[in-house]
Amino acid sequence: MRLALVPKPVEVEAEVVEDKVDGDAPIKRRSKMTIDSSTGPVRSPVWAFLFSIWKGEIRMQRKPGRWLWALVAAMSLAWIALPALALEKQPSEGKVAVVNGSVITQEDFDREMGRVRQRLLSRGKPLIDSQIPEIKKEALENLINRELLYQESQRKAIKVKEMAINKRVMALKKRFPGEAEFKTALIKANLSEADLRSQIKRGLAIEQFITKHFVEKVVLSDKEVRAYYDSHPHSFKQPGQVRASHILIKVDPKAEQSQRAEARKRIEEIQQKLQKGEDFATLAKGFSEGPSSAKGGDLGYFRRGQMVKPFEEAAFALKPGEVSDLVETRFGYHLIKVIEKKPETKMSYEDIKDKLGHYFRQQKAQKEVSVYLQKLKEKAKVERFLTEGS
Repeated sequence: MRLALVPKPVEVEAEVVEDKVDGDAPIKRRSKMTIDSSTGPVRSPVWAFLFSIWKGEIRMQRKPGRWLWALVAAMSLAWIALPALALEKQPSEGKVAVVNGSVITQEDFDREMGRVRQRLLSRGKPLIDSQIPEIKKEALENLINRELLYQESQRKAIKVKEMAINKRVMALKKRFPGEAEFKTALIKANLSEADLRSQIKRGLAIEQFITKHFVEKVVLSDKEVRAYYDSHPHSFKQPGQVRASHILIKVDPKAEQSQRAEARKRIEEIQQKLQKGEDFATLAKGFSEGPSSAKGGDLGYFRRGQMVKPFEEAAFALKPGEVSDLVETRFGYHLIKVIEKKPETKMSYEDIKDKLGHYFRQQKAQKEVSVYLQKLKEKAKVERFLTEGS
């Protein structure tokens, strides 16, 4: 059985290189990237987790509620990834399933499919026709799983405080420019604020149930964590980085020879100024044609694979303080100055053990929830009415 509720793919602020980024081609751009071991560049959930730590984007907390909020995100409409809330929904009739007498409506299903579509689009993978039947089945199972877990939370007398609901609503509202935009998104999603609060309450009930009955009971020994650390030394290496500045004179790859010659002449004149002792940052501010010119050409730190190849090779070959010869890329001509270099390092066990241990507790809890959910399904009365045209 596939438990689609947990864990969600790790989403981090990732630095990527594209053909053109705000007119300053080789420069990294900060963008959301979903790390998924099945589809993305990361080979395993642990790798994704460590990547996030390296980037400083994950602050794992000792309290289980923090990570569980992300873990149960798919269970609560409040965190259905915006702008997924803004997807227009038409009211629909009928039911797609009944779980122990509780109806899952067509509207619930349409909303879940909208969330799935939005998640795929955020990864740059629009939903294709051949995927739809399988994804529909998974979407329905997600809804059934959530309903079963919610019913179990109520059987276990889980109570959600209004203060907790208010906190989640406020967190959601902050993701919009203002109250008007928030209300517009609710209307487009065919939701009232009362509906939203109800969904949040259900999500919190499930979260609290899993925290109390699974997360808090997980036992993990230091020996297990240490064994993983010792047996995967390459997983804990932090790649070397370079901090560099550059001066860019743009030229289109398809430009005529005369235009290329003119651009080269301009960069050579700047190079001569540098050779006479003029300041690199000052020249970058005055002549560079990229957005980084305002910062004296400073690109910050980057690792291998984040810049176009000629730029990367030149930067990593330089010593701190050195300036490159002319570097040609498909974006034009560059002069690169390396400011600082950080060698490859390895995270110490002391630095990583708490975060790594917390990660493995999550994994253990996930497995236990999966087994528990399967048992609930075996005992439950679940009727499915999803058809090909639904």
